[in-house]
Amino acid sequence: MAVAQPPGRRLTCNHSSDAQGASVIINEGGAKLGGGDEGQLDCVLTKVWAASFGVLSSGLAILSSFGLLLFCGVPFVITAANAPFLILGVGVDDMFIMVSCWQKTKVKDGVKDRMADTYAEAAVSVTITTLTDVLAFYIGIATSFPSIQSFCIYTGTAFVFCYIYNLTFFGAVLALNGRREESNRHWLTFMTVSTETDDSRGSAYNMCCVGGSYDETTGAEYEHPMNGFFRKYFGPFVVHPLTKVFVVLLYLGYLGSSIYGCTRVKEGIDLRNLASDHSYVIQYYNWEDEYFKEYGPRVMVIVPESIPYWNSTVRVDLENCVQLIENSTYVDKYLSESWLRTYITIANRMSLNIDDRSSFIGNLSVLFQVDPYSWWDVNFTDLEISASRFFMQTVNVTTAIDERDLLEQLRGLAADCNIPLIVYHPAFIYFDQYLVIAQNSIQNVVIATGAMLLISLLLIPNPLCSLWVTFAIASVIVGVTGFMAFWDVNLDSISMINLVICIGFSVDFSAHISYAFVSSEKPSMNDRAVDALYRLGYPVVQGAVSTIVGVLVLSMAATYIFRTFFKIMFLVILFGAAHGLIFIPVFLTFFGFCGSNPKSPLPSHRTSVLD
Repeated sequence: MAVAQPPGRRLTCNHSSDAQGASVIINEGGAKLGGGDEGQLDCVLTKVWAASFGVLSSGLAILSSFGLLLFCGVPFVITAANAPFLILGVGVDDMFIMVSCWQKTKVKDGVKDRMADTYAEAAVSVTITTLTDVLAFYIGIATSFPSIQSFCIYTGTAFVFCYIYNLTFFGAVLALNGRREESNRHWLTFMTVSTETDDSRGSAYNMCCVGGSYDETTGAEYEHPMNGFFRKYFGPFVVHPLTKVFVVLLYLGYLGSSIYGCTRVKEGIDLRNLASDHSYVIQYYNWEDEYFKEYGPRVMVIVPESIPYWNSTVRVDLENCVQLIENSTYVDKYLSESWLRTYITIANRMSLNIDDRSSFIGNLSVLFQVDPYSWWDVNFTDLEISASRFFMQTVNVTTAIDERDLLEQLRGLAADCNIPLIVYHPAFIYFDQYLVIAQNSIQNVVIATGAMLLISLLLIPNPLCSLWVTFAIASVIVGVTGFMAFWDVNLDSISMINLVICIGFSVDFSAHISYAFVSSEKPSMNDRAVDALYRLGYPVVQGAVSTIVGVLVLSMAATYIFRTFFKIMFLVILFGAAHGLIFIPVFLTFFGFCGSNPKSPLPSHRTSVLD
C-alpha cells in the first residue's frame, strides 16, 4: 500500500503483529532496504510437523465420529462414504487459519502469549465456520430421504470432532512446535542450530543447519510471498475503481448465467447412475431404452384388504376403479391383467355360481386349472381372500416429469376409489423423490440460510456485514444450482446432499474475509479490504486448494455418486473462493459505514505503529 511522505523523510512502516509482514524501510529514493521471505525455508520456523499433525487431526476426527455413530447403531449408507474427503479438506482449512495466525505473532514472545494471540485471532473465525457447517448438516437431517439423513449425521458429527481436535490436539501440537522454535531447534533432528549464517561452509549448510531468523522490525516471521502478493498486488488491484466496475459486471454475468441455469435444472435420477460404470445393469437399461422405450413400469394395483368379491355390487365398484385407472393417459388398457375378469369370464362360460361366498371361493380351483399363474395374484386361506392384485402396463413414461405425473395420477385415482387400493412398483421408490425433492431442497436452503444469518449476527460484530455473508450463501447456492444444469447434473437425492454441503461451505470463505474486514484497524474501506485480503487471502486460497485436492480423487471414480460429489464440491469451492476473494471485498467497500465507526479503527487486541 503506497504511503505519501514529504521529500527527504525516512519512513519505517512496521506492520502490526496481525500481519506477519516483512519490514519495509524506504529512503528518500524509495528503495527497499529490508525485508524478505527467508523464513519460508527456515529449518527452525518451518511448519512441517504442524502440517502433518493437522492432517492427522482430521483423520482422528473422522475415526472418532464414525466410531461413535457406528457404536450407537446409526445406519451407514454409501453416501456417507463421501464424508472423509470433505472432513479432510475442512480440517486442513482450519489448520491453515491457525498456522497463519501463529505466524503473525511475535517470535520472541513466550509460547503462552503466542498461543493466546493465535486463539484470539483464529478461534472466532474457525468457530463461525464450524457452527455454520454443523448447523447446515444437522438441518439436513430433517429431510425425508434416509440416505441424506445418514450423510448429514455422519458429516455434521465429524465436523464437531474436527473442531474439538483442532482446538485441543492440534493446538497442543502447535504449542510443542512453538517450544521447539523457542529453543531454536532443527525441525527434523531437534538439535539446537545457529542463527548466524557461515559463508565458509556453503549455501547448503546455511539452508539446512542455520535457522530461526525473523523480521526484527516487526518481531514476526518473515512474510510469505503469497501474503506479499495479496498486500502489494492483488488487494490494491481489486479495490481499483476500474476493477470494481469490472467485478460488478462480472458478478451480474455470473448471476444471470446462474439464474438461467436454475430454470434449466432437471429433476430425477437415472437408475444407471446407481451402479458402477462397468456394471451389467447399465447395459440392461441401455437395451431397455433401445427396444422398449415406449413401455414404462408394469404397475401393480393391489387390494390390500379382505372384501366380499362374491358381492356383485362390490365387483362392479372394483371394476369401475380398475377402468378409471386404465383410462389414465399413462396406461394402455389393452395390456392389463385381471384375475377377476378372467374368473368372471370362465364362470359365465361354465355357468358357475360365484355370487355367494362358498361357491366363489370353492370354484377358484377352476380358475387355477385354466390359468395356473393366477394364484400368484390371489392370497386366500379357507374361505377368506386377504389380498389380491391386478397389473397395469404404463406407456410413454420417458422423462422425470412423466414419472412424477404418473405417480401422482395413479395414486390420486386409487385414493378416489370406494374400494381400498394401492398402486405400486419397485421403481416408485425413485419416483417418490420427485414429489418432495424441490420442496425439501428449498426448505433446507431457507432454514439453513436463516441459521447462518443468526450465527453471523451473533459472532460478526456488524449487522450489515452479517447480511453480506448471508448474501454470499444465497449467491453461491444459486450459482451451484444453475451451473449444475451446464454440467449435466440433475436435481436428485444425490445432488441434494451436495447442496446441503453448499450451504455450509459457501459461508466459510466469506465469513473469514468479512470478519477480518470489520476487525481491521484501517480507516478507509479500501484499506480495510486490502488488509482483510492480506491477512486471510492466502489461508483462504490454501483452504480452497486443499479441499479441491481432497475430493479430486473422486473425479476419477467409476461411480456417478462420487463424480457428482466432486462436481458440486468443485463448484462450491470455486464460487465460494470467488466470493470471498473478489466479490465480497469489493461489495464491502461500497458501504463506508460497515465498521463500528468508519473514521476510527475498530477496537482490537492488535496494535499498529506508523513512525
